[in-house]
Amino acid sequence: MKRFRVVATGGTFDEIHAGHIALLSKAFEVGDKVIIGVTSDEFVKGKKKINHDFSRRIANLKDMIRKEFGDNANYEIAKLDSEFGPAVTTGDVGALVASAETQEKGARLNEIRRKNGLAPAQVISVPLIKAEDGKPISSTRIRAGEIDKSGRLLKA
Repeated sequence: MKRFRVVATGGTFDEIHAGHIALLSKAFEVGDKVIIGVTSDEFVKGKKKINHDFSRRIANLKDMIRKEFGDNANYEIAKLDSEFGPAVTTGDVGALVASAETQEKGARLNEIRRKNGLAPAQVISVPLIKAEDGKPISSTRIRAGEIDKSGRLLKA
């Protein structure tokens, strides 16, 4: 039996990599249903350069979920036009699954949830997946051509 009826997680999911798979794996492990927030093109603009627009990122994410977790994975995708999306307005969300890099957002999430009259969500931290060089795998490093989606080094 899973610990939570609904969990939330999120990201940009520009270049899907081993770290995203680890994050979603934990979310599916602890939640009966997973709400996956994906940042909108507008929200990401000016924060970071991305290779894929929102619709392409969603299509790639759905393909990865089907390959990694099968057709029966229970999830919904929510467009994020702000940092937290449905996690701050949906009382059903019992936990936020975040990378070690973004877990500090959990305190802010719960502060907003309290203001909205909702119970705090448990924050579940997923360790960053490291590349061959011991540094975290990231979409930024993939876009730069340093590593592939599995963390293998592509250039010295």
